Amino acid sequence: MDGMSPILLGFLGSLAAGLMTAVGASPVLFGRTPTRQTRDISLGFAAGVMLAASFFSLIIPALAAAEARYGPGAVPALIACIGILIGMGALALMNERLPHEHFSSGREGPAAESMRRIWLFIIAITIHNLPEGLAVGVGFGAEGFAGGFPIALGIGLQNAPEGLAVAVALLGEGYSARRAWTVAALTGLVEPVTGLLGATVIVVAQPLLPWGLAFAAGAMLYVISHEIIPETHRAGHQNKATTGLAVGLVVMLFLDVWLG
Repeated sequence: MDGMSPILLGFLGSLAAGLMTAVGASPVLFGRTPTRQTRDISLGFAAGVMLAASFFSLIIPALAAAEARYGPGAVPALIACIGILIGMGALALMNERLPHEHFSSGREGPAAESMRRIWLFIIAITIHNLPEGLAVGVGFGAEGFAGGFPIALGIGLQNAPEGLAVAVALLGEGYSARRAWTVAALTGLVEPVTGLLGATVIVVAQPLLPWGLAFAAGAMLYVISHEIIPETHRAGHQNKATTGLAVGLVVMLFLDVWLG
């Protein structure tokens, strides 16, 4: 692994993480549908993993990379802050401009009455998954296997409950188990695309490293705040979902320190 190109590692790592969406959705193929409480706890766990990855795997390395380039002081902090805000703003803009539909809150973005509901769902999930693949790719591009593997592992762990949530929601919309699983699996395949892009940009343009890390962190923080946490609190399971978030956060923190 150490001799492999960071770009190839970024692609393979984000592909593996994306495929965990299919693994997570697989129970629907066997007629097993978890309760809403279980899904909310699992999504809370996913939010905790993403939150820890944002800070410990992306923001702190962004600060270190900026400090190594520009020295200590206000500049590294300013780069990290601006990068985070740009990442959050980019996801917010996509969320506003692209027509999509959430499983609980309905349609958002421009009117798209002519689009089939399935494509609106896919666009929403794609917006959600873009920063995850980007984070994995940037991690591998920045620090090779040691830097990218903990992020890929953490994102893969949180992709499993997300895949299950997507498949179950599609079942509720009347799709067959096989089709629901297929759509959920396909939504994870956007991650190797952004993973490859993130790794390539970081390897080719090293000065962009702190910006890329902070951007990926900001994009993930937007998804956590705007999508995952509100969804887990919608059905009255917020206490258990918060417990799941706490467990996910410390698991990702442990993995990052142990493996990174």
